[in-house]
Parts: sequence; C-alpha cells; structure tokens
Amino acid sequence: MNLQKVIILFLCTFCFQIAGFSQQLSPGFHMFSKKKVSYITLKNGKQLEGKIKDLDYKKGLIKAIKIKDAKGKKHDLKPEEIKEMYLPTSGFEKFAKALDFMNDATKWENTDLEQDIIQKGYVFFEQAEVQIKKKKRTLMMQIVNPSFCSKVRIYHDPFAKETASLGVAGIKVAGGIDKSYYVKRGNETAYRLKKKDYKEGFESFFKDCSNLVDKYGKDLKWSEFATHVFDYTNDCD
Repeated sequence: MNLQKVIILFLCTFCFQIAGFSQQLSPGFHMFSKKKVSYITLKNGKQLEGKIKDLDYKKGLIKAIKIKDAKGKKHDLKPEEIKEMYLPTSGFEKFAKALDFMNDATKWENTDLEQDIIQKGYVFFEQAEVQIKKKKRTLMMQIVNPSFCSKVRIYHDPFAKETASLGVAGIKVAGGIDKSYYVKRGNETAYRLKKKDYKEGFESFFKDCSNLVDKYGKDLKWSEFATHVFDYTNDCD
C-alpha cells in the first residue's frame, strides 16, 4: 500500500473516531518539550515557570524534575514538593498520539483545570495519594480525563497493557485502549482499576447514580469507561 493510501485511511479513521466518540481519554505521555515553558505550582503555593532540563523516572513515574526559570535559576524538585504542573508534550509524541485523543472541547465547564493551557498541547499532573498494593504512596499522576474530571480523576497507568489496535502497512492508525487506569473519586485514595474487574465493580463504583447503572449495566463495555465517567460527571448529582 502506497503512502497516499495510508494517509487517506488515516484521515478516514480519524474522522470516523471523531464522529463515534464525543469524549475520550488522553494518552499517557512520557516525552516532554525542553523548548517550551512548563508551569509548576509547589505545595507551599509558590509558582514556577521554566524550561525542563531533566526528568527522572522510577517505575514509569516521575521521581524528580529539573527546570531553569527565565532568570536562569535552576530548580531541582521532588514529587512531594509539587502540588500540580502543566508540562508541554514533545512535538513527535504529540503527533504520534494525536489520533487517540478525541477531546470534546465544548464540555470543559466540568473541570478545575486550565483548559487554555491544555489545549496548547500541555499535560496536567497533580500530587495524589495512590494505593500501590498494600502501601499508600504520594505520587505525581497524569490526569487523562482533563475535560471531565470534577468528580472522578482518571490517572494514566504507566504499566497498563493495551487492547488490540488497528495497523496498516506497519503503521498504527488506530490504537487500543489501556486495560487499566488509576481512579480517584473525590478526596478518596486513588487505586488501580483493571478491565477484568470492571463489570464486577461497576455498580459499586457508580452506586450513587442509579440511572447510570440502569443505562449501561446490562451491556457493559470497558471501551466505554470514559463515557460512563463523562455521563456520571454531567448527569448525576
């Protein structure tokens, strides 16, 4: 298959997915631009703006970040010092994952995030308490439902496996979805939610919204998890 046909199929798939999904989850990002400014709010309320000099990871999660501000001062930060941050995605990774992020920009009233920053290609991280097996840890977690996260935070799981994806001529044109996420309701501790456990835990997770349980409970699909959270955010008190 020549390149022109691949591009046409890519665009057709892109348009089909936009028509079929009014809300989706952002992909998890691991590469960030060192040329654009990052915005960081510390736990003490201080706000920093600067360009990334280095990022260190441990088990797929950020364990340290170094930035240089406009005055040339370097800041070495640990997750426990940071309240939240907006990091600019790298151009290559942003392009490679653009097809996966079908975000409905008309629904941004149900979020406390800075939509104008995210729409410029930024990813939002916040400090969260997360249940990791039997221990609770304080980590920097990426929110993947930034446009409808006022009631339920869905965080990227760096070790999540993916469902099947569509490829053409060796090029991935439609990705699978992650088989697990970390989720947080209100001020509760975030925990890992797996595809295999979703049907069993669906009614308990949305127990305060009987209409949602009645609507989706009989034909439950993990691929519609984002839709379930979206509807819960907009339609349930």
